[in-house]
Amino acid sequence: MVSLLSSLFLGWLLGMRHALEPDHLAALTVLMARRGGRRGPALLGAVWGLGHTVALLVVGCVLAVVDQKLPFRLAQAFELLVGLMLLILGGRAVARAAFSRGGTPDRPAGGPWFRQPLIVGVIHGLAGSGALTALVLARLPTVAARICYIALFGLGSVAGMACLTGLAGWPLARFDGEGRLARHLSVVTGAGSLLLGTFWGWSALRGLLHGD
Repeated sequence: MVSLLSSLFLGWLLGMRHALEPDHLAALTVLMARRGGRRGPALLGAVWGLGHTVALLVVGCVLAVVDQKLPFRLAQAFELLVGLMLLILGGRAVARAAFSRGGTPDRPAGGPWFRQPLIVGVIHGLAGSGALTALVLARLPTVAARICYIALFGLGSVAGMACLTGLAGWPLARFDGEGRLARHLSVVTGAGSLLLGTFWGWSALRGLLHGD
């Protein structure tokens, strides 16, 4: 019983640590820079975490119930999807900064504000479901324990990303009224997303083409 509780608590801690993965940080940084500091960065991170957790639960719970790992090629396809998403986010950020009016990047228009961070979180959750499920299958013997572990891991990622974006949002809010600084910030975050997306996508594509 103590060992099970320790494993579940570890899942929570690992979920918070998981929020610091470089692809997660790159995507959320672009989203925060694009929206400025007025939307509530902590809420933005929490919505990302919600989408991330939903994807983990859907895929991870199915795999935990059938006691199977995610097929390698499907896992690489999810990773490739993350790379493409980073490229799209980065490209749009750089383009908005380049063609902005008056030096201030355009704010997104149309659709609910939470749609994009939710979708980004879902994609990240799909990519992380394979490794997480493999860990759960190796550590925990029962289906109920596996599902609890995945749920706690997901909630930990929600808490971790909400705290992280909340802290990061304070300095970003100071740029929100400075057109030139906001434009430079958008270029820097977009370029970082492009570089990471290229590396991430290329690695996933190689694994998809040459993996067993």
